[in-house]
Amino acid sequence: MPAAEAVRPADEDGDLELIRNAARAGGEIAMRYFQRNPERWLKGGHSPVSEADYAVDRYLRETLTAARPDYGWLSEETADSPARLAARRTFVVDPIDGTRAFLEGNSTWCVSIAVVDSGVPLTGVLDCPARGEIFEAAVGKGAFRNGSPVTVAPHSETPLVAGPKALLDQASGGWPASFRRGPYVPSLAYRVAMVASGELDATFVKPNAHDWDIAAADLILREAGGRLVDVRGSELHYAREDPRHGALIAGSGTLVDRLAAMIAAIPG
Repeated sequence: MPAAEAVRPADEDGDLELIRNAARAGGEIAMRYFQRNPERWLKGGHSPVSEADYAVDRYLRETLTAARPDYGWLSEETADSPARLAARRTFVVDPIDGTRAFLEGNSTWCVSIAVVDSGVPLTGVLDCPARGEIFEAAVGKGAFRNGSPVTVAPHSETPLVAGPKALLDQASGGWPASFRRGPYVPSLAYRVAMVASGELDATFVKPNAHDWDIAAADLILREAGGRLVDVRGSELHYAREDPRHGALIAGSGTLVDRLAAMIAAIPG
């Protein structure tokens, strides 16, 4: 579909256009470093970060907060400040979701931006420049990839379920013979988007996912007809004091509840 004819969700307050353009520009910055051996470090001794992450974060922070100075800011690569808690709306950002994939030259990474209002994502964009894909959604307006609507897969008797190997192994005691294991997808946001577009039926999410990993993808999935929930089946809220979450399940229909019960049954 030509860009000029692409369908877009309604954008009454301009936030979706703002974050779409910012994510696209952020992706262009990231591509300058992609497959060019950028400088890298380890955060907390195990989580990689690169000069590309910081460059994208700096651009997004300066651009978005200048456009919406009354919005809060929550990003993986910016030191958190309690001042954001006073804002009704907050930008929730991962400058490069899937940094390990990015550093390995794997195309499965994206720039993730959501606008959260009172804990609920209103708009979300995943810009995946190495794959030529842009996912976006606005609450109540549907989910789109490159301007075309996406929806979750119809019910399957042999669902394709992805997730971290350790979590899949732990759940295997209650794993039905008809379930199929999905591929490893390094970017959590992109993996949830694959559920939204019907490429996966569901995915597990290991504990300690953060708001910036999932806020935009959560909205895209919800607008595509799916759900991202905790093991109790509860929907998530974002931009609160603690941005961390426990084990999660993304999918649709009764499959979500079935998978939640499987994860809840894992001995703690």
